[in-house]
Amino acid sequence: MTDLRGKAALVTGAAGGIGRAIVATFQAQGVMVMGADLKAGEADHNVTGDLMDGAFCDALPAQAVAEMGRLDIVVNNAGIITRGKITEATDEDFARSMAINVEAPFRLCRAAVPIMAEAGGGAIVNVSSCWGVHPGPNHPVYVSSKAAVASLTQCLGMDHADQGIRVNAVCPNEVNTPMIRTGFATRGLDPDKAIDELNASVPLGRIAEPQDIADVVAFLASDQARYMCGALLEVNGGKSVQ
Repeated sequence: MTDLRGKAALVTGAAGGIGRAIVATFQAQGVMVMGADLKAGEADHNVTGDLMDGAFCDALPAQAVAEMGRLDIVVNNAGIITRGKITEATDEDFARSMAINVEAPFRLCRAAVPIMAEAGGGAIVNVSSCWGVHPGPNHPVYVSSKAAVASLTQCLGMDHADQGIRVNAVCPNEVNTPMIRTGFATRGLDPDKAIDELNASVPLGRIAEPQDIADVVAFLASDQARYMCGALLEVNGGKSVQ
């Protein structure tokens, strides 16, 4: 995908498992990357801050232009998973999930679209989830947030195609990241055994690695996906939501 060389990307959640893979994949293809996260990652430019801070989100696209001179790609990758039945969910669970998973991408898209439109176009890639397209059990807060991202993607894909801005989403199922492993440990499960059990449930034989998702993100950001607008690409190894 050599068509990405010379472009500039803003990636949220850049220090996490999938985020690190996205940053490295872009960099390997000649993309300059500004990463945003609670801690500095390995991007060319790193900005630390909390995506629950609306002002921080609003300023990121303009800051990316100031740092890199242009903004061709935005990847709304940051996200959290809240598990449990709705009767177990707190107001804080709901507010935090919606702020990070929905409001932050909303704000970044809102701020990035005028910048990209003035420059003649760009690509926005949101990270939704198979669970946002096909909701599963016991994750009402999470599936609601990821469904919102999916719908936002489809709407923006129509609204801004005429400005040369392509908005699409990748929708993973389980991914082998520190976040999912921490979730298992928090529930008193052995992360390695839990991952092995998940692997056995996937027709392809394993859950996704971060690189599997990063490659699809890079594809959606590239000219090879030039006719895709508002698409929700499920990356699930053949496994349906259970």
